[in-house]
Amino acid sequence: MNDSDKKFKILVVDDSDLILHALKNFFREYQLEVVTCHDGLEGVQQAIEIKPTLIILDLLMPNLDGVKMLKVIKLMKDVKDIPVIVISGNTNKRNVLAAIEAGAEKVLSKPLKKELLKKSISEVLGPEFLKKVKKPESTSLSKDDKEFIYELRQYFINGFSSKIELMKEVFRKEDMGNLRFVFHELKGSGSTIGLPELSQIGEEVEQKIDSKIKDWDYYKQRWDEVLDLVEEIKKEQAALD
Repeated sequence: MNDSDKKFKILVVDDSDLILHALKNFFREYQLEVVTCHDGLEGVQQAIEIKPTLIILDLLMPNLDGVKMLKVIKLMKDVKDIPVIVISGNTNKRNVLAAIEAGAEKVLSKPLKKELLKKSISEVLGPEFLKKVKKPESTSLSKDDKEFIYELRQYFINGFSSKIELMKEVFRKEDMGNLRFVFHELKGSGSTIGLPELSQIGEEVEQKIDSKIKDWDYYKQRWDEVLDLVEEIKKEQAALD
C-alpha cells in the first residue's frame, strides 16, 4: 500500500464536545479518519489500538490529564514516535514547558485558529501532508478564523438548552457534582469560542466548588451572568446571519 492509498488517522483527545466538533469539522475536507475520545486514559487505549498518524491533545482532562497521557505513550514502543500537538485554554509558560518536556511537538492556545492549525500540522507531518490528503472533489471552501469562530459559537448555542435544563436540576437538588461539570465545560467552551469572560466565570466557580464552598446564592448569581453572556452571543450571531 502506498501513501496515496493509505487511510491516515487523527486521534483527538479532549473532554470538550465543542472542540471535538470543531476538529471534526476542520478535517472534513481531508481524506482522514478522525477518532475522538474524552479523557487521557481512553486516549492511551485508542492510541495503542489505532496507531494514529497524529494526536491532538488537550491538557486539562479527567482521569488522566494531557501531560500524564503524553508521558505514558512516550514510554510505549509502538506509539512513542507518534507526533502530538497539544491545545489548551491556559498556555502559560509552565504548561507549555510541561507539555514540551513530556514530548509534544507543538502547543497551541484556544481559541483554535484554522490557519495556525494547518501550519502546525504541516510543520509536524510535512509541508505536503494536507495537500496530499485533501479531498480531490471537495466543494467546501476554506473558511477564515472569523467564520470558524462563528460556526463554533453556533454549535455552542444550539447545545446550550441542555445545560439550562441540567442547571435547573442542579439548583433544585443542590448537586455539586453536576454544578462543577457544567462550569468546567463552560470554562473550556469560553476559550474555544473566543469568549474569555465565560472562561473566567467557569474558572472562578470551579475553584470555589473545589474549595467545598456550598454558596448557592453565589452560584446562581454566576449562572445568571452566564445566561446574560449567552444572550449577547445569540444577538451577535443573529446580526451576522
